[in-house]
Amino acid sequence: MQTPANLLSWILFIAFVVLMLVLDLGFFNRKPHAVGLREALLWTLLWGGLAAGFAVLLYFCGHHMTGVTSGARLATNRRLSTDFITGYLLEEMMSIDNLFLFLLIFRYFKVPSRLQHRVLFWGIIGAILMRAVFILAGLTVLDRFHWMTYIFGAFVIYAGIELLFQHDEARNPANGFIARFARRHLRLTDEFSGADFTVRRNGVRYFTTLALVLVVVEATDLIFAVDSIPAVLAVTRQPYIVFTSNVFAVLGLRSFYFILASLMDYFHNLHYGLAAVLVLIGVKMLGSNYFEISNVYTLALIVAALAASLLFRPKKPSTAGEHQAE
Repeated sequence: MQTPANLLSWILFIAFVVLMLVLDLGFFNRKPHAVGLREALLWTLLWGGLAAGFAVLLYFCGHHMTGVTSGARLATNRRLSTDFITGYLLEEMMSIDNLFLFLLIFRYFKVPSRLQHRVLFWGIIGAILMRAVFILAGLTVLDRFHWMTYIFGAFVIYAGIELLFQHDEARNPANGFIARFARRHLRLTDEFSGADFTVRRNGVRYFTTLALVLVVVEATDLIFAVDSIPAVLAVTRQPYIVFTSNVFAVLGLRSFYFILASLMDYFHNLHYGLAAVLVLIGVKMLGSNYFEISNVYTLALIVAALAASLLFRPKKPSTAGEHQAE
């Protein structure tokens, strides 16, 4: 049951998200432009700082914000803050893998750099709405049917194992069913029309190539949410923590994409660490009735996987070596 303080927390957080999105599109990025590395880094630091500030707020006021009243307040707040950070970093880590697909989509459709921000902005709005529905559905299913925990756990383990063997080129959604379906059933142009998603020609309304790209991006994120939401629900089933950690991660996704596009090699091996994290979370769900794996260990593994991805990059063959081979 929602307490007045908890209900106010929901209202304030949603108002904050709406305000930031309005400022983003209506003020900071009113004109389409190519996002450089410096700008992307600043926005990423901003979103990361806001998430960190929110975690601190939970540490001191978590029991009021979430409506959780059981247990000692300090211990409850510490757990809520840890759960938020774990869920946030997990979602960010899984998002990095998803961003590789966005990069492939933009390259396939040859989306100009100045228009990529607009696609990602509207894609993020769709992602937030989809996650709200998925989180509500996931929590409802787990509350009513406890045995679904084992299904979710097995699914998360499968997703982790699958990450070890799939390649980005092989799973490029630009070549997939959604793109083919849209081309077959939508009235599409074969070109861009600035930042517009539709254009009128001879009195007939057409969808532009940019609209097709948005459809593919949204479909990709829908598939991604099917993997990520069960994983986050293994970290915590507190609705406010699940939703806020997901939304903070998604809001920072756009700026992080432009960093990834510039520094792709730094995250080339991330999927190995992500696979290990997903397998651990899946095991945690399958064994929930027999043992407990603290989120502190999950958080430590996430940080270790991110650090390993940055430290151990694949070496590019040297030019000299190539000449010697010839």
